[in-house]
Amino acid sequence: MNCIAVDDEPLALNLIEDFAKKVPFLNYVKSCKNAFEAIDTIQKEKIDLIFLDINMPDITGIDLIKNIEQKPLVIFTTAYSEYAIEGFELSAVDYLIKPFLFERFFKAVNKAYEYYSLKNKRNLTISEEKTHTNDYIFVKADYSSVKIYLKDILYLEGLKDYVKIHTKEKKILTLITMKKIEEKLPSTNFIRVHRSFIVALDKIESIQRNRIIIQEKWIPIGNSYKTDFYNRIEDVNI
Repeated sequence: MNCIAVDDEPLALNLIEDFAKKVPFLNYVKSCKNAFEAIDTIQKEKIDLIFLDINMPDITGIDLIKNIEQKPLVIFTTAYSEYAIEGFELSAVDYLIKPFLFERFFKAVNKAYEYYSLKNKRNLTISEEKTHTNDYIFVKADYSSVKIYLKDILYLEGLKDYVKIHTKEKKILTLITMKKIEEKLPSTNFIRVHRSFIVALDKIESIQRNRIIIQEKWIPIGNSYKTDFYNRIEDVNI
């Protein structure tokens, strides 16, 4: 799981980073000193878990999580126990009272990992069901709905509020987010490798220095996506 910590206290950030790096299934992405840094990171990277302080200047942890549309899992970390009820009302995985030891930290992240695994398993099942049902998707382009066969897609490229779908014969520009179109695609053959790119696994020609080559196009593999991508290709014959 990719994780970040958000806290205005440097010592608290250092402790969480130290604890997180001891856990094999956590990939510590960044320490954020305030909510603004956290929002910027969440927009740029695939974040699965946040260790979030509550009592921060300008924007509190509670306000931050309320205003994130696609919420990662949250473990609140604070010295104030009176926020616990409100934290759990926001579906927090756990609530760590400072100061906490590694044993308590590890119990919280194990709980988060269980939620994360169940969610991924459920999403995979849904994607597989879609694969068995349809071998195509419809997208809106040029004031109409265009049918695109999955077998023809090479890769998809995010361009702000649009996605450009690169196929064998043409390129189709559609008004949709990368997240929404990712949900339409079966995970058995499509994988997100960068915040701006989704590729068809069976169209990859080679991989060189963390870049994918598909029909002479060099596609970068983002740091937050490397682990998932390389784990997937170990089980795929390309």
